[in-house]
Amino acid sequence: MAALVRPARFVVRPLLQVVQAWDLDARRWVRALRRSPVKVVFPSGEVVERKRAPGKQPRKAASEASAQEQREKPPLEESASHAPSTWEESGLRYDKAYPGDRRLSSVMTIVKSRPFREKQGKILLEGRRLITDALKAGAVPKMFFFSRLEYLKELPVDKLKGVSLIKVKFEDIKDWSDLITPQGIMGIFAKPDHVKMAYPKTQLQHSLPLSLICDNLRDPGNLGTILRSAAGAGCSKVLLTKGCVDPWEPKVLRAGMGAHFQVPIINNLEWETVPNYLPPDTRVYVADNCGLCAQAQMSNKASDHGWVSNQRLLKFQKYEEEEDVETGASQDWLPDVEVQSYDSDWTEAPAAVVIGGETNGVSLESLQLAESTGGKRLLIPVVPGVDSLNSAMAASILLFEGKRQLRGRAEHLSRDRSYH
Repeated sequence: MAALVRPARFVVRPLLQVVQAWDLDARRWVRALRRSPVKVVFPSGEVVERKRAPGKQPRKAASEASAQEQREKPPLEESASHAPSTWEESGLRYDKAYPGDRRLSSVMTIVKSRPFREKQGKILLEGRRLITDALKAGAVPKMFFFSRLEYLKELPVDKLKGVSLIKVKFEDIKDWSDLITPQGIMGIFAKPDHVKMAYPKTQLQHSLPLSLICDNLRDPGNLGTILRSAAGAGCSKVLLTKGCVDPWEPKVLRAGMGAHFQVPIINNLEWETVPNYLPPDTRVYVADNCGLCAQAQMSNKASDHGWVSNQRLLKFQKYEEEEDVETGASQDWLPDVEVQSYDSDWTEAPAAVVIGGETNGVSLESLQLAESTGGKRLLIPVVPGVDSLNSAMAASILLFEGKRQLRGRAEHLSRDRSYH
């Protein structure tokens, strides 16, 4: 039994060697079978060339041909999902604010303070709609803070080149925002110059020979609403005298709803320079909601309609009595400006309407300008007992009344021309 087992052990070893040798030879033969001979040489010395199948080339030539085809073949179009967007193709880059980054807080400190805002010449715009209106009108952006990249991609790409783009947390924008629901994007712009702005063509086409002068308006909400009404009525320009609230204050911008970029605004004017910004032969009309003493003397209808404020009337009566005591004679300290109803015709020439603040009313300079240009006071009748109308409401009534009169005059002229 032992003799039978031992030979078995010796037989196994050569068998393994044979299998390994056969495996190597088999691999060589497989490689050989894969090759296509170019020529066949017979023992007699005859040489027969093998014809290649149509379309087949030598390996080297085939590799060179495939490389040539790859160079000449146009690149495959990428799928829409992987194609770079226009914003990405423009090469724009943005920074991401790191913890403790004070760029947002330092800029907000400047643009929220009027002295710093005027010194630096920068304003703050918040919200995609307001920023888009500003960019279309030609306002120059300096810096954008945004919380999501999608908000930035909604803006015109060509307007973002050379602008600092900083991504911040939404909580940071919320801390500095004046909106109840922040929109996630804030822009710092250079203070617009009305001469360089490109206002909408539709606004210019519907512009009327009607200007608005704001006199000592201090309420941001009222001024923003007045600017919105001026743009809606088609005013050619809005002038703001010294003492008015800054039209580029965030609250005024929010109330204006984009009117700042639809009608030219010229602010911080002295009364001596106001006529320089008005067309020739312009008549200035005053909406005096306070009802001065001389106003009641010139027209009893004013007091009958409740246009006269009792407190203001007593104040100016007292002032007039003091003048009489000191000088011993009555002083014509108030310009003689006639009063007329607001719905009477007052737009036969280029017109400018002066709107005063609710607290102090119009200034003496505005009445003097109205007198020198042949203008009048415009009376909006109210129920007796009502002190005065809101400044924004009075401005809207007068501006749209002026638009109605100008439109009616234009239609009348067109009918006359058609008859002739």
